Amino acid sequence: MDIELTKEHLLIANSAKEFAKREIYPTLKERDEKAEPDYKALKKMGKDGFLGICIPKKYGGQGMDYISLGLICLEFEKIDTSARVVLSVHTGLNSLSLLQWGSEEQKTKYLTPLAQGEKIGAFGLTEPNAGSDVLGIQATAQLKGDNYILNGEKTWISLAEIADIFLIFAYTNKEKKHNGISAFIVEKNSPGVTTSTICGKLGVRAGNTGSISFQDVKIPRENLLGKEGDGFKIAMSALDNGRYTVASGAVGIIEACLETSVKYAHERETFGQEIGRHQLVQQMIAKMAASRDIGRLLFYNAGYLKNHGRRNTKETSLAKWINCNNAFESANDALQILGAYGYSNEFDIERYFRNSRGAMIYEGTREIHTIMQAEYALGYRQDKPLEKNLPSWPFEND
Repeated sequence: MDIELTKEHLLIANSAKEFAKREIYPTLKERDEKAEPDYKALKKMGKDGFLGICIPKKYGGQGMDYISLGLICLEFEKIDTSARVVLSVHTGLNSLSLLQWGSEEQKTKYLTPLAQGEKIGAFGLTEPNAGSDVLGIQATAQLKGDNYILNGEKTWISLAEIADIFLIFAYTNKEKKHNGISAFIVEKNSPGVTTSTICGKLGVRAGNTGSISFQDVKIPRENLLGKEGDGFKIAMSALDNGRYTVASGAVGIIEACLETSVKYAHERETFGQEIGRHQLVQQMIAKMAASRDIGRLLFYNAGYLKNHGRRNTKETSLAKWINCNNAFESANDALQILGAYGYSNEFDIERYFRNSRGAMIYEGTREIHTIMQAEYALGYRQDKPLEKNLPSWPFEND
């Protein structure tokens, strides 16, 4: 595997870095305190091509590779997690699922406006009583004539009140369990769809999270993604993409914590010397430096597999598990290095600390990923070839 970034990768990363500094950071502290999403920056993300970075040009995207997506996530989360969440949900979970499983008609109708940022996408799997246990969902979709009738509730949905197009999972035949779940493209403006915002979150306050209720919502038969019963497979493959963006974004937090800690360790003096001279401070900084390099290698590897059209569930799970744990530990150590200053919002560390904690819960808890990696090592878990893979890069005829 060639892990050297290309000139194009470096340009994309720098473009994302400058965008985040220019468009997101200036109003971030105020929006984080008020729990207000940045609608202006969201529109500019679409206009500047970030939302469709790894979508083929023929569907309105930029036609770049999957590592490019990871690099943008890193740079966005280095400023704030809420910006990276947009890419995780809109691009990773929603758009790439349409690219992987959608019909040509669905891609033309829905993927193209998503890639161009004209529409915003969200992903609805989690319910009030179903998170890690996907089979516990209660939402149902019954076929009546040319429409499916959707009923149920989804919660802890990022972009719930912002998105235009939802990817929703519901039982079409509960007796079939895994094979009885189906995936549907649902337009927010459909009669019977209502949304609400979840308030009082510990972190990711500058991003919208909410609930979606479906009451006798008519979904055209042609909005079934894949076949009836493909929902579980689609959800799991979507999580491979979502987890990849979370894993790469976590490296952004690690890098930000490291850079802040190094700068402070040179400036702050105790007992007549820089605190960077104290071995216990050095130990924390060394851990961050190692986590940064390990984190990059892990998501580069997953991106490489995606570029080559190979299944990457194991590698993406590992990257998400390790990087998110290390991001929280890095934020915790950085807060310790900065002392009382790290405990206040004078520095960004307290926000990294709050934001990084959530990533050990969403997109698969750290416990789920621990079990997955143990089962891979023990030989209990083996991934079968997917019915459909993400298209390899470079994209064909693009």
